Amino acid sequence: MSQFTTAPSPFKSDSTPSNMCGVTLMNNQIGAVVAEVMAGHEGVKVVHLPSMIRVDATRRMDFDYDEISEALGEEPGFFDAAQFEENMSTHYGRMIHEDDRTIMFANPEDAIEYIGEMPEVR
Repeated sequence: MSQFTTAPSPFKSDSTPSNMCGVTLMNNQIGAVVAEVMAGHEGVKVVHLPSMIRVDATRRMDFDYDEISEALGEEPGFFDAAQFEENMSTHYGRMIHEDDRTIMFANPEDAIEYIGEMPEVR
């Protein structure tokens, strides 16, 4: 009688922190400009797909509303949290909305100064 073994699954659970955060943007005029702006930031990777745009970063990324408004050819204040939410379909990481930017954090501990103390996990 022979012994059979199965190959390890590529879909097995892995709780190792990725140190990544990101958003999925709609592939429309505004989403394309936001992705173009973010592609110029250090540590940010942009992937254009047929119906969406992935914007991923290591550790942290800031979506500066005035920088995006300028790239859109609009006055400061045009692009805001509402515009951001309207053009984003999903995200991973901790998301903080400020008056002038949205900040994505890969690790919740890095966002403590914005959200206060984190509850202890037991």
